[in-house]
Parts: sequence; structure tokens; C-alpha cells
Amino acid sequence: MARGGINKALVQKARSALLARGLNPSIDAVRVELGNTGSKTTISRYLQELDAADPRAQSDSNRLSDELSGFVAQLLKRLLEESNAVLAEERTSHAQSLGALNDQIEGLENELRNARQETASRDAVLASQSEEMNTLQSSLQTELNRNARLSQSCTDFELRVKEKDDLVRSLEEKHVQARDALDHYRNAIKEQREQDQHRHETQLQKLQHDLLQAQQTLMVRQDELTRLNRDNERLLGEARQHSKLAHQNQDALKRLEGDLGVANMAAARAEGAKDMLQEQLALARNATEIVNAEVTQLKATSTELSQQLADTMRALELCESKKPDGGVAGVEQG
Repeated sequence: MARGGINKALVQKARSALLARGLNPSIDAVRVELGNTGSKTTISRYLQELDAADPRAQSDSNRLSDELSGFVAQLLKRLLEESNAVLAEERTSHAQSLGALNDQIEGLENELRNARQETASRDAVLASQSEEMNTLQSSLQTELNRNARLSQSCTDFELRVKEKDDLVRSLEEKHVQARDALDHYRNAIKEQREQDQHRHETQLQKLQHDLLQAQQTLMVRQDELTRLNRDNERLLGEARQHSKLAHQNQDALKRLEGDLGVANMAAARAEGAKDMLQEQLALARNATEIVNAEVTQLKATSTELSQQLADTMRALELCESKKPDGGVAGVEQG
């Protein structure tokens, strides 16, 4: 089979063109006429077939001298030897190029394998970072819920303290009112006594004949005084109870203030834990962004290596497509 698209029809056309110009249709002349393409062995075979089919060529061939035939045979032998030497050199060079390409392909495959392993390792690290970030987010949510509960407890404590303050204030107001009422009552009794004594002294002489009535009136007054004293003692007892209750409320208020201090300390600790978790979350997010950037770079490197491998495979296919075909094989067989 001819190489480069050379066939018997093209050789016959070139031979006819040379004969028409009065030139000898030799192998080299036919090859030049074909544009320096085609195997000389193939052209020689086609010329022999055309000469065999042309009676004039047979007659010319019969008239060739033995010396010229020997020269042509030597020339053909030398041409075959040179062609075989060139072909051997080309095959050696092709084998060396193919070995270099195979080594390059093997190196690229190793780099691609390492890149894939590194990518898998980065993916594992990224998954671990994501899991750690989820854990931190869960811890942060738990602390936020706890902080909300503590804030609600502080609010409830403040409301209870406010209610206790209102109760203490109300009791103090009642105590002040009771004390004012007691002072007013004492002043009224004092004024009443002074008035009775003054009236008794001024009317003592003219009321001697009404002594019995006055004594009865005095007994009534004494009864009223006794009742007022009892009322006074009762009010004093109530005032003591109110004072005791006020002290109890003050103690309860102090306990509530202590509880509020403990709650404030717990809220401060929760706020510190919250800040620490937020810092850890920020660090985890930064680490995730760095890992994502490295994964993106590794993917780009893997894509570039895949492209280089594809280019190498295409170059290898191109080299294989340039291997000697049947025409060269025909030369070796010849």
C-alpha cells in the first residue's frame, strides 16, 4: 500500500507526462513529478507494472545492456540500504521519544495520584472542621439558651425585689400613719386632760354640789381612758409587729440582693463563655475558608494536570499516527 495517497493511477499519469515531454520516466523523475511524495519502492513497483503492460517499454527493457541492468540493480540495492538505515534511525528516535513520553506520562500520573490523595486528605480535614464548627454552634446555642434563662431569672428577681420594695414601702407608710395616729391620739388625750383639769379647777367650787355627777363623769372618763390605753397598747403591739415584719422584709431583701449578685456573676460567666465560643467560631470559620481556598487550588491543579495528561495523550497519538505504514514495510520486504 502506497504512503501519502500514491497509487498506480497517479504514477501512470506522472509517467505519461514525462514521456510526453520527452523525458525518461525514472523513479526519481516520477517522484519529483508527484511532488516529492510516495515511496520509491512503491513507485518502482508501479513503473514495473506499467512497463510490463506497455509493449514499447518491454522492447526497451529487452534492449538494455547487462552493464546498465547491473548498475540499476546496484543503485536499487544501495537505495534500499540507505532507506533501511534512515528507517532504523527514525525508529530508534521514535522509540526514544515514545519512552520519554511514557516517562512523562508516568510522572504526571504520579502527580495526579498525589494530588488526589492530598485532595482526599483536605476533604477529610474540611469535614472534621465542619463537624467541629457544628459542635461549636451547638454549644453556642446552648449557652445562649442558658443566658436567656439567666436573664429571665434576673428579670423575675428584679420583679420580686420591686414587689418587696413596694410592700416594705407600704408597710413603712402604714407604720408612719400608725405612729402619726398614735401621736395625734396622745396629743388629743393630753389636751383633753388639760381641758378637763382646767375646767375642774375653775368649776370646782360651784360644782361641789354636783360632785357625785362629776365623779360619775370621772368614772366614765376613766373608762374611756382605760379603753384608750388598751387601744394605745394594741396600736403599739401592731406597730411592733409592723416593725418586725419590716425587719423580716429587709432580711428577705438582703437575701434577694445576694441571689441577684450570684445571678449577675453567673450571667457574667455566661457572657465570657459566649465571647470565647464566638472567638472559637470565628477561628473555625477562618480555618474553613483557608481549607476551601486550598481545596479550590488543588482542584485547579488537578484540572491543569488532567489537561497536561490529555495534551500528552494527544501528542502520543500523533506520534503513533506518524509510524511507518505499509509502504515502508514494502521497502523492508524488497
